Amino acid sequence: MLRSNAWAQIWSVIRVLAAGLIAAAIVRQLANTLEIATREGRDIGVTLVNYFSYYTILSNLLSVIVLLWAALWFWFRRRDEADEPPILARVLAATTTYMIITGIVYNTLLRGIQLAPGTSIPWTNEVLHVVGPILLALDLFLGPLRRRLPWRAAWTIAAIPIIWVIYTLIRGPLTTNPVDGSPFWYPYPFLNPNGPNGYGSVVLYIIGIAVAVIAVGFFVLWIGRLRGASVEEEESAEAQDAIDAPEHPHSTA
Repeated sequence: MLRSNAWAQIWSVIRVLAAGLIAAAIVRQLANTLEIATREGRDIGVTLVNYFSYYTILSNLLSVIVLLWAALWFWFRRRDEADEPPILARVLAATTTYMIITGIVYNTLLRGIQLAPGTSIPWTNEVLHVVGPILLALDLFLGPLRRRLPWRAAWTIAAIPIIWVIYTLIRGPLTTNPVDGSPFWYPYPFLNPNGPNGYGSVVLYIIGIAVAVIAVGFFVLWIGRLRGASVEEEESAEAQDAIDAPEHPHSTA
């Protein structure tokens, strides 16, 4: 059923609705953040860059893009395309990994942190940290026309989080916190080396999250390989068809 045209149509609509919900949460939270910054006279430029420096926002923004991409690909694909294009399959696998990590990290490390009243809107917070990750996890199991990716795709999945961590650690000490004037800004407390344990604690958290990303990435690839057709299988089937064709020649009588 999950590879039927009817199911693909239904799930493509669900992907568009999910993208719309996540996009609405991103925009609404951004509007609230900029409203507070304007009211309190904070640097709007720094506030805006900080907002899009959160792993949560980046992973959710990527979700919006890839969910819409997947739906539009299905509706406008060529007739001979039975599975997702390789690049779409890779980006979808990576995004699913990032969103699952977002849900895990938030609900294990960050949910109990108290923020200033009004800073976070409850419904947007839940969409970005809970609903969005669940939707992408469901897409892994229910999304149609999955392509079976090679295991080496796990290293592609790990690349973006590594780049984000490097960017965060370089930018952190170069950015003045627009809220309290501290000479540094980090999106999450576990990445802040100015605490009592310094960089030692940060390194441990980075290692732990890196292991989680790789583990979840392999899990996503494993599910995709169970559900999807590989390029090799498709080429083998086409080759077998070509071999079998001469065995049943059309009558010329």
